Amino acid sequence: MCNLYSMTSSQAAITNLVKLWRDDTGNLPSLPAIYPDYPAPVITQEPEGRALRMMRWGMPSPAFVLKGKKTDKGVTNVRNTASPHWRRWLGPANRCVVPFTSFSEFGKVDGGRPGPVWFGPTGEQRTLFFAGIWTEWTSVRTLKEGETTNDLFAFLTVEPNNIVGPIHPKAMPVVLRSQEAIAHWLTAPVDEALKLQRPFPDDGLEVIEDPI
Repeated sequence: MCNLYSMTSSQAAITNLVKLWRDDTGNLPSLPAIYPDYPAPVITQEPEGRALRMMRWGMPSPAFVLKGKKTDKGVTNVRNTASPHWRRWLGPANRCVVPFTSFSEFGKVDGGRPGPVWFGPTGEQRTLFFAGIWTEWTSVRTLKEGETTNDLFAFLTVEPNNIVGPIHPKAMPVVLRSQEAIAHWLTAPVDEALKLQRPFPDDGLEVIEDPI
C-alpha cells in the first residue's frame, strides 16, 4: 500500500504536460513528503478544461469499516473497482490524475533494514501521474476538526511490476505517463478507462535512494 509520495515539480511543468485550463493551487510549494490526509494537487476534467486544485488524500471509507469509529481517516488506495462503494465514483466526473515525482512502498532492499523504498521515473519526463478518483464529502476526519466538508481523492492500485514487486508484492499504484493515457483516464467510458488499471512498464520506474 502506497502511503507516502512526493510531488516536487513546478506548476509550469505540470501545466505543460496536461494543458491546464485553470490552476486553483496558488503558490504551490515543493512537496517532498505527502502522507495520508495531507493536502495535495489533483487534476480534474471540468467542462471548460482541466483544473488543478488541492484535495485531501483519502476517499470516504466503506460503511463496514467505520462501525464503532468516531472518525473516518479515509482510504488512500483503491483496488477493487467492482465494489459498489467505489463504482459510484468511477465516472468521468469523479476521475482525476494526481501528479507525483516519486512514491514509496514499505520494504527492504538487498536484505537491508525495513523502511520506505522509493521509486522514481526513468527517462527525461520527471513528472508522472496516478490514476485517481475524487469526491466532495462531509465527514469527521479528526475529532479536533469535527465535521468538515472536503474534496477527497485516492488512486487506483494494481498488481506490481517487476520493479516494485520484489519490495512490495501485493500492489502498486496505477501510473500514467503519456498525454493520451491521461486523456483516456479522464474522459473515456468506465469500462474503457479501467483498462488502464494495469502495472506500469518495468523500464519506466527505478529504485532510488531518496525522494525526488
